[in-house]
Amino acid sequence: MALLKQSCVTARFSTNHLWLSPRTILQVYTGCLSTAAESAPDRTERKKELLSQEDGPDLQDFISGELSEKSKWAAYRGNLKRQKGERLRLPPWLKTEIPIGKNYNRLKNTLRDLNLHTVCEEARCPNIGECWGGGEYATATATIMLMGDTCTRGCRFCSVKTARQPPPLDPNEPYNTAEAIAAWGLDYVVLTSVDRDDISDGGAAHFAKTVSSLKERNPQILVECLTPDFRGDLAAVEQIALSGLDVYAHNVETVRELQRYVRDPRANFDQSLSVLKHAKKVQPSLLTKTSIMLGLGETDTQISNTMKELREAGVDCLTLGQYMQPTKRHLKVEEYITPERFAHWEKVGNEMGFLYTASGPLVRSSYKAGEFFLKNLLKKRQTEITCED
Repeated sequence: MALLKQSCVTARFSTNHLWLSPRTILQVYTGCLSTAAESAPDRTERKKELLSQEDGPDLQDFISGELSEKSKWAAYRGNLKRQKGERLRLPPWLKTEIPIGKNYNRLKNTLRDLNLHTVCEEARCPNIGECWGGGEYATATATIMLMGDTCTRGCRFCSVKTARQPPPLDPNEPYNTAEAIAAWGLDYVVLTSVDRDDISDGGAAHFAKTVSSLKERNPQILVECLTPDFRGDLAAVEQIALSGLDVYAHNVETVRELQRYVRDPRANFDQSLSVLKHAKKVQPSLLTKTSIMLGLGETDTQISNTMKELREAGVDCLTLGQYMQPTKRHLKVEEYITPERFAHWEKVGNEMGFLYTASGPLVRSSYKAGEFFLKNLLKKRQTEITCED
């Protein structure tokens, strides 16, 4: 069976969220349990019923069975590009397994006990089972979302809650986050956040304090911060870049030409590019990272040009993933990109000189395979520096 967990992504990917559909966690799990209890004939009838629905992807659309097998992809005959008035149906390669296992439950319980949020949950990430459960790389990971679960911006692709004046920051959050990470025994952690334009520094000091708290507890832990753009305030960017983190990530979200159509008007491509450039300028040893959603109507030329601009700006790592529509109020999916096409963009990215290009339908900005690669790269760098000394 499969879980729809939703995008930045952070959901909104304006700076950090994942892209998929918003259903409450309770609805997700009760839906999964009730489906599991159905008999085979019931499931067949349910699939027929789903095919007749016209209100877009839902939890049940992710129930896969045989269709999730890669051998079935070539036989898929559904439309991949949206026609006027049409809502695309979910292709089989976007169906993922229900999150289960001891690690998943342990991380979820720790988060609840410490009143912490993760972008994994808030944005309904489709990879939560793999990352929280351990998956291929054996170490469970989760992306902590700082500064609450309410954003001051309203990007057209994101389902994260919005408000002009979200609740005040929790002063204990940096310490609670460090406590949670210590309890998990992780060696790589991703910190992200909502946009907080209501705070003078956008929450940069809060980010920096969290990083320092983590490093105090474990100097060897590798920390990635997936930050907002801080309204272009480079002093805020600098504060985080010099806080002791290892990877500075900020997402441009989409190609240059679609920025105003997709993102909140307070965000733009050049502002995001300046964040990534400045982080590298003040701390050249940092790895910089960004992410692009595909399927919003961008052209191949626009994707290629955007990737070139990012590489010219010194961005080290790039992720590309499929945009998924959160609700009927959000942007429709214009196209489902095939796994083969994503593989093409990964090849292009590597040829352009990115240290790492993660490209696939279910790839998200905070993506475990990418973190595994970056961990090894950073460890290698640390070893080389030690040997030189």
